[in-house]
Amino acid sequence: MKHNKVGTVMTSDVVRAEYGTPFKEVARLLADRRISGLPVVDEDDKVIGVVSETDLMVRQAATPDPFETPRRRRLAALTRSARLQAAKARARTAGQLMTEPAVTVHADDSIVEAARTMAQRHVERLPVLDEADRLVGIVTRRDLLQVFLRPDAEIREQVVQEVLMDALWIPPRSIDVSVTEGVVTLTGQMERKSETEIAVSMTRQIDGAVAVVDKLTYRLDDSRLQADEQALHGVADDWLRRL
Repeated sequence: MKHNKVGTVMTSDVVRAEYGTPFKEVARLLADRRISGLPVVDEDDKVIGVVSETDLMVRQAATPDPFETPRRRRLAALTRSARLQAAKARARTAGQLMTEPAVTVHADDSIVEAARTMAQRHVERLPVLDEADRLVGIVTRRDLLQVFLRPDAEIREQVVQEVLMDALWIPPRSIDVSVTEGVVTLTGQMERKSETEIAVSMTRQIDGAVAVVDKLTYRLDDSRLQADEQALHGVADDWLRRL
């Protein structure tokens, strides 16, 4: 199953900072470009960290609370999180302010992989790297959502070609594939129950498929066959289909 690559949806014009970029310059870049974060790179354009609006807000948040007792303030400062925040509150450059290591993806990674990384690491944007791990772009949640804007006709064509013809060797006219607002409906009769399950499963993995409506039937329920019988049927069918 082919998935769209991150490189097809990323933004190539990346706003970036270097380790020594001043605090105020970082704030200006975020404000002027209306972005909530940017990567920090070294002299080889390799990403060494990321600075977000949250990192900048640490300075404001570090202002002492006049109603907090000195003892409680000292106890709170003993935690690792508090020490990190204290260091960022004193930061004067992007390198001192950044969060590291940066969570990144490669341009050849699939959109599915990038979305999974964002969800697991709770980030809203990912620096995109080339084969040499140099910064070539940035991808955001909004960019990844473009996959759901694929035309229905394009989704249908991929289901017919990659699922029915390439994977299952089924003539495209034997199964009706319709796509409306990203919802794929499969209608028709297949030889085996296992083939219907494969068709539905693979269709769900198509980029842009919102849901799959399964209206497929089958002639043979091969889920009840013994393992050796399934193997024999599989070999025979494979041979027959090649004739």
